[in-house]
Amino acid sequence: MGTGPATAPLLIACALGIEHLALRSGDRGGAGGPVTVLRTGMGPRAAERAVTEALADPALDGAAVLATGFCAGLAPGMHPGDLVVAEETRDPDGTVPCVQTDLLVKELVRAVPGRTVHTGPLTGSDHVVRGHERSELFATGAIAVDMESAATLLSAVRAGERPVAAVRVVVDAPQHELVRIGTVRGGISAFRVLRSVLPAYYEWHRSLLLPRR
Repeated sequence: MGTGPATAPLLIACALGIEHLALRSGDRGGAGGPVTVLRTGMGPRAAERAVTEALADPALDGAAVLATGFCAGLAPGMHPGDLVVAEETRDPDGTVPCVQTDLLVKELVRAVPGRTVHTGPLTGSDHVVRGHERSELFATGAIAVDMESAATLLSAVRAGERPVAAVRVVVDAPQHELVRIGTVRGGISAFRVLRSVLPAYYEWHRSLLLPRR
């Protein structure tokens, strides 16, 4: 039996332990239904396996899925701590459109005032992107890149029709390439932003439960 709209679950997927820590330490409740924060492990194949397995659980039947964590910005002028709301995720396996992105932007501006929110395509990679490869990806129209969002959302919609979205925090940008997340100012800034985003995710989730007009 499917989960009713009043209790529809939310699956929030991230890859890294530091991302999971940021989300858990910032969680003060307030979602429109049960919430699972899933650490998938790094890379598209790990994300695919973890999300597919998680959504096979009857408790997550019909769950909305939101991919989140850190990303590399591709557009000139991006800074660590900026937010990226994906209009779609894309990788060689496919493109997935995201749902209710305008609402996510509005709620992120409210949750993290003073931070710039960018919207556009979020592309996937199976490795950390550096140097000239960054500009090549930007030329495709993508504004940011990470290793798990595209695989997460593609796995989610393959497991069944559901609302999906992806929000990433820029930790690494064209003028601010990092070496190690935990040892640079950009990483600290991105961590603090990621700690603050859950209220926006919960508002997005609640909006999905409202009757369509």
